[in-house]
Amino acid sequence: MEVSVLNIKGQETGKKVELNDAIFGIEPNDHVVYLAVKQYLAAQRQGTHKSKERSEIAGSTRKLIRQKGGGGARRGDIKSPVLRGGGRVFGPRPRDYWFKLNKKVKALARRSALTYKAQQDSIIVVEDFEFDAPKTKSFVELQKNLKVEGKKLLLVMSENNKNVYLAARNIQRVDVAAVQAINTYKVMNANVLVLTENALKAVNESF
Repeated sequence: MEVSVLNIKGQETGKKVELNDAIFGIEPNDHVVYLAVKQYLAAQRQGTHKSKERSEIAGSTRKLIRQKGGGGARRGDIKSPVLRGGGRVFGPRPRDYWFKLNKKVKALARRSALTYKAQQDSIIVVEDFEFDAPKTKSFVELQKNLKVEGKKLLLVMSENNKNVYLAARNIQRVDVAAVQAINTYKVMNANVLVLTENALKAVNESF
């Protein structure tokens, strides 16, 4: 599949680049995409939730009422889960939500996500560029030129570019990443995938 290369003004340069069919033209596997996205989101969770159980509540251990004959539930001290302000039964505890996913599964999920973007004509390739200064105005102008303003955008560059990253940082629904940092979630979460020429070469060679 061939895609035209644009410059940062949104004009065609006359060049065309090839999207590798082994990456952008496979049969997508929805289940592995689901697993990769689930793993990514699980890893973002802090897992610091905690509620106090009976042994952690401050209070007397005196038995409030007798065991039988009261007509109510059997309970001991004031920390009983039956009472208001008592400990919680089987409450949340700190835990790690991360789970393992094989490298081949993650690679297949990433290729499936890229294939979906190619099928939806949501891939734009631009010439390699840099900003002289980290100005948000420059990135907003780039969005307008590429006609992607207001859309969730993932810009993939061959390597980290500080000025471009800082220029895009304050813009909502925009993410800038180097090739080695893109994952299934980032690709699926974006409406439009913008790749620089060198980034596309790196994707074609390494993915």
